[in-house]
Parts: sequence; structure tokens; C-alpha cells
Amino acid sequence: MGQSGRSRHQKRARAQAQLRNLEAYAAQPHSFVFARGRAGRGVRQLSLDLRRVMEPLTATRLQVRKKNSLKDCVAVAGPLGVTHFLILSKTETNIYFKLMRLPGGPTLTFRINKYTLVRDVVSSLRRHRMHEQQFTHAPLLVLNSFGPHGMHVKLMATMFQNLFPSINVHKVNLNTIKRCLLINYNPDSQELDFRHYSIKVVPVGASRGMKKLLQEKFPNMSRLQDISELLATGAGLSESEAEPDGEHNITELPQAVAGRGNMRAQQSAVRLTEIGPRMTLQLIKIQEGVGEGNVLFHSFVHKTEEELQAILAAKEEKLRLKAQRQDQQARNVQRKREQREAHRKKSLAGIKRSRADGDSDAEDPGAPPEEEGAGQREEEEEDEAEYFRQAVGEEPDEGAWWRSTQPGTMGLSLCPGDPDTSFPCRHVPDGSQAETARWTPRQKAAGKTAEAGPRQ
Repeated sequence: MGQSGRSRHQKRARAQAQLRNLEAYAAQPHSFVFARGRAGRGVRQLSLDLRRVMEPLTATRLQVRKKNSLKDCVAVAGPLGVTHFLILSKTETNIYFKLMRLPGGPTLTFRINKYTLVRDVVSSLRRHRMHEQQFTHAPLLVLNSFGPHGMHVKLMATMFQNLFPSINVHKVNLNTIKRCLLINYNPDSQELDFRHYSIKVVPVGASRGMKKLLQEKFPNMSRLQDISELLATGAGLSESEAEPDGEHNITELPQAVAGRGNMRAQQSAVRLTEIGPRMTLQLIKIQEGVGEGNVLFHSFVHKTEEELQAILAAKEEKLRLKAQRQDQQARNVQRKREQREAHRKKSLAGIKRSRADGDSDAEDPGAPPEEEGAGQREEEEEDEAEYFRQAVGEEPDEGAWWRSTQPGTMGLSLCPGDPDTSFPCRHVPDGSQAETARWTPRQKAAGKTAEAGPRQ
């Protein structure tokens, strides 16, 4: 059998290269761009346009529902490696843009004074240049006029720089730079101008006819006698196709760039075409945490040192009380756990002790029937004794009453308790236990007369 197309070393090298690419991609900053609250159609479309600016290092198809809170987004952002949130919101008076750094902050809140969507910017241009290949790489960030105007300006510049991957100017590939994001700071109005451009590199030093020949679409030369007319005078070309170039955009290329005529060490012009969106921002405040925390800077509210110290002391007291409540709750939980464990051990010990003494499932038989009916038997004996006194006129002998064990005898008998007595009793013929009959007072009297004998 023939060998595979790649050797073992080639496969290993390719796997290592893919692993390095994945690690490099994970190390780059990633972002979530979404709108919160009742933002409206225009603000939601602006959030989608901002996603196009942040591509490819953003969640293009991110969906945030009304029931999702900011904590939910933060919880999801951690495992996905998201480092920044760009949140748009709208109130009755203004539109706000928040830039958050995860996981610990800070949070920059801007007010959007003006904005223009991508479709509006593109429709205002005579010729726009925007295609999908431009969004395969992050844009080139250009910061202008971020000088020594205060710590808040420096913090803004740092936040915008961390939004995009860093660039090594000695190793960067110029073919990966297709877009440019310009953020200009105006110290007088303290506003930021947000602009998004497409980059195009064209050779210079050639006539308009030659530039046209270098393009993919050739001009119509049916009216020309010779090609020299096109190269010399640019006949048949409109004035709008000739864009003015000067020292402001002409440079020498350090490496070859995609495009006809863009060779290394040759003069080329860099042209920018705005593709939107466009915003005018004003910094409102800077907070320490993610959407909350101490206010480090505010454009309209200024506090004295005493007020700041009072706010800091109140916050420390609040944190102390919170820690105290958490400690008390932890102690209560531990105490209840110990009580449950002690109760469980005590119950197990009781079960073992009952099993050692006997069958734990046997029921208590309670008091014997003789004890339960003692009171009732005494009452019956008193009634029989009274009956005997009325019939015979004598006091009954002590111990003359005894309980019968035969069912249906009502429990009492007039037979003496001594079995050797000649007092008449009935007996069962087969010699089993005697069936004791109920003697009436007359029978008892008759027995007494028979015992005395005939008179003399």
C-alpha cells in the first residue's frame, strides 16, 4: 500500500501549529456587544453595527433576552474568555454607551450625543468599498489627541487599546489590515469622535490610464486609435475616477500588499473610505467595578475630600456589617449541623439499646384484665351481699364469693372458696373444670336449712 500524503512529522507540525493558533486566539481580547432595556429600533441597529466593528473577536449572533441580568452575562463571559462588554441603553432623554472590563472593572459610561448607522453612511457615499474579507481581521486602532489631559483621559485611552489585540510593527502582515478605527479626542468640548474606515492601497506615479489597466475591469478603448492615447492622456476616463493623492497619504511600502502594482519599496497611496457607524461620545463617569463600585471620575458631580472620606467610611461600615452577618450565619449553620448529628447519634444509641433488651416491635400488653375490672367486681360483690342480707337475714361469710372462669357465669359464685366444702355446686359430667352456677339468695337460704337438719 502507498504511504499517506503527509508524513508523521508534517502531521505533528501541523497539529502544533493549530494548537499555537488556538492559544494565540484565546489570549486575544473578546467582547460582547448588546443593548439593554427598551432601547428602540435605532439603538438596537447601532449595537449590530458595533458588532461589525468588533468582528471577528466578538459574538456575532449573541442574543440577550429581557429576563437575562448583567450577572448572567458575566457568568457566561468567564468560561468563554470574554474580556469586555459594550452595552447600549436608552432613557427618556439620552442614549448611553457603557464600556466594561471584566472581571473586575472599571466601567466607563459615555453619553451618545450623535450617531449615524452604517446604512446611512454608505448611502451618502458615491462609491463605497465594503466586503466580507475586510472583517476577517480586527481593525487597526488609531487614537488621536489623547495627550496629558488628566487621568481619566489616560484611562480612556488604555481601555480602547485593550479592546483590540496588540500589534508588533516589526512582524505585522499588512495584508491583515483592511480596516481602521479612528477615535479622536477633542479637549475643548471633551467629546470623542468615533469613525470606522475601510483601507485601500493603490500604486502612485502612474497615469490614470495605467491605473485603469492594472484593475480587473479594463476601460472601453473602442474610440481610441492607439493604446498610447489611454496611457498618455487618460482619454475616456471621468474626472471622478481620478482621486487626488498627496504627501498626506503616500508612503513607501515595507512589504508587498495585495493588489496590482503594490510592490515592496514602491510608492503607494493609502486611501480611507468611511463605512460606519459614526458616533460622538462624551464621558460621563468612571466606576471602579463592573457596573457598580466607587465613582472614580464624574463630569458633572464633584465631591470634596471630606465627602469622599465620609462615603468611603460608610462603605467600609457596610462591608463590616455584611461580613458580621455572614459570620453569624455560618456559626448558626454549624450549630444546627452539630445538633442534628448529636440527635442522630442519640437515636442510634437508643435503637441499639432497645434491640439488646428485647424485641423492639412487641407491644406493651398493659395491665391484666383482673386489675382493670377490680372496681367493677367490688361493686358486684357489694350488690350480692346486700341481696343476701335481705333474703336470709344474716351476714354473708367472708370469702364466700369467688370468681368463675367459665364463660357466661357473670363472674361471681356463691360457692365457698374452699374446694373441700360440702356446699352444693354443679359439676360437668366428664370431670372437667366445674361449671359454677349462679346461686340465688333463696337457694343459699335453702342450703343453710338443709345443713342444719330436721327439727326434733
